[in-house]
Amino acid sequence: MNNTIICYIGLGSNLNNPTQQIKTALLEITKIPETKLTKSSSLYSSKPLAPYSEQPSYVNAVAELETTLSAKQLLESLHDIEVIHGRDRKTRWEPRVLDLDLLLYGEHSINEPTIRVPHPEMYKRDFVLYPLYEIAPHITLPGGASLAYLLANCLDNGLQKL
Repeated sequence: MNNTIICYIGLGSNLNNPTQQIKTALLEITKIPETKLTKSSSLYSSKPLAPYSEQPSYVNAVAELETTLSAKQLLESLHDIEVIHGRDRKTRWEPRVLDLDLLLYGEHSINEPTIRVPHPEMYKRDFVLYPLYEIAPHITLPGGASLAYLLANCLDNGLQKL
């Protein structure tokens, strides 16, 4: 692919057989035009974040993609996959069948009303940083932070590799 961008996607689910939701979403990601799934992490189990802890645990993973799509086009494709799985974006922090987040889009920083990259919360979430480190341990994030540094300063929320 010409003008290929390497990007990373966070996957999460805590409803309707979360492990299968993630596995199916990874297969569906391979069907996004102009996009190739190059790596995916192990699956991890994570507790819901406080104060929203009264919901089932999540299954999380991170995938590396190569794409020639714009960040907005890729995010729209990811949202389409969420809808296929029954995702309804009514309330923030709600339990979800599937959540697909665009974590990183090359070395780009994007701050627009409909898209923010790097994902603004990823720097403090063990369920993003550990799977990302598993598949891309040497990357440096926009702003210069290394994954190793972020992991050393990340709160332990009881993440477990499945």
